[in-house]
Amino acid sequence: MTVQSSDVTAPPAPRTLADTGLSLVMLRDILLKTMFRMNLDLVSQIAPVICLPAPLAQELVDLARSQRLVEATGTLHATSGNEMGYQLTDQGKARALDALSQSEYYGAMPVPLDRYRLQVERQSVRNIKLTRAQLTSAMGHLILPDELLDHLGPAVTSGRSILMYGPPGNGKSSISNGIRDALGDRIYVPRALEYSGQVITVYDPIVHRSAESAVDDPTSLRRTSNRFDNRYVWCERPTVITGGELTLDMLDLTYNPVARTYQAPLQLKATGGIFIVDDLGRQAEPPQKLVNRWIVPLEENRDILALQSGEKFTVPFDTLVIFSTNFHPNEIFDGAALRRIFFKIKVDGPSQENFLKIFAMVAKKRKMPLDESALVHLMKAKFPTIDNRYANYMPVYLIDQMISVCDFEGLPYQMTPALIDRAWSNMFVRDEVIAK
Repeated sequence: MTVQSSDVTAPPAPRTLADTGLSLVMLRDILLKTMFRMNLDLVSQIAPVICLPAPLAQELVDLARSQRLVEATGTLHATSGNEMGYQLTDQGKARALDALSQSEYYGAMPVPLDRYRLQVERQSVRNIKLTRAQLTSAMGHLILPDELLDHLGPAVTSGRSILMYGPPGNGKSSISNGIRDALGDRIYVPRALEYSGQVITVYDPIVHRSAESAVDDPTSLRRTSNRFDNRYVWCERPTVITGGELTLDMLDLTYNPVARTYQAPLQLKATGGIFIVDDLGRQAEPPQKLVNRWIVPLEENRDILALQSGEKFTVPFDTLVIFSTNFHPNEIFDGAALRRIFFKIKVDGPSQENFLKIFAMVAKKRKMPLDESALVHLMKAKFPTIDNRYANYMPVYLIDQMISVCDFEGLPYQMTPALIDRAWSNMFVRDEVIAK
């Protein structure tokens, strides 16, 4: 078992069925649906699937037996420690099918929304206090001016919203990823939530990176997997990254009319972590409209969602939101929207000194030998044509271009003024009228 590096308080494992916070009917029906859909007949198989301790899974089976929905098969499984097998009765199958007609959800027992709110408070992203050393270490692969870290540090530590703006190609996305890496610890993500009898799936393997789970040795006297509620998954703090594809309906519950279950929206999946809106201004929705959707969450740390029935309810909004744009904020927001974004940080191109540092670092990584005459040519002949505007993407672009030429021409990797010219010609498109 991996040792937890987080100080986050774990959700306690339920000791009784009442501790789950769910009604006995919901617990029983999910048990029946799971046995029916997965053809499970042993409590040792059922318990990890419904994510309850084995004694509680046995108690549920016994409850279903008392209602004549489950019966013992009368055989002991020699390969499973002489464990008794169980199966659904005809009445149990009928009840399972009826429950499935109402909701196809089965498997892990959901966590009631009210219980989840308590866990969100225990592991809030706003509880994280980053030091300059931690942030610098996470940004170690980037060459950034000190004044940028001066602004980033307080912004991340506050857990408030951040707007990063500036010309393209200067590492806004890389900085966002560095902030994610700086958080570093782990939290507990619910597999599913329950509200008003409805199930909302939250855990998403695409978004959430689970840590190594505790696996019990059946011969051991000490059980480790019951140290926390296994309805949660122990994960790295989540990061959701969206770009031009973001639409307003992606911020609402997604209802599956076939399964009759809900999928959590992106910002709920990002709870306890980071939500990055990259390339703001490239979406189909106007930036002002997108930010208006975030007004209540950003100000009140809660979001409002709606069920298919129209019933609205609130969920925790505990997310560090990072907006990243190539537009000037005044072009895409009004003053009211800008006031609601707590930190506005300009990410500009590097100085000539930092550009050369980045260039040398990339060349070393790509095994491209530096050449003084080529660098002088780049600085004296090329950059003046664009008013000496340096960008962080340029070193990688130019060096990779020269590598491609060398590979094609069968040359050892080298840097010459002529190769600089060839690489430079591909970096920009000449303004011209093309006959049609």
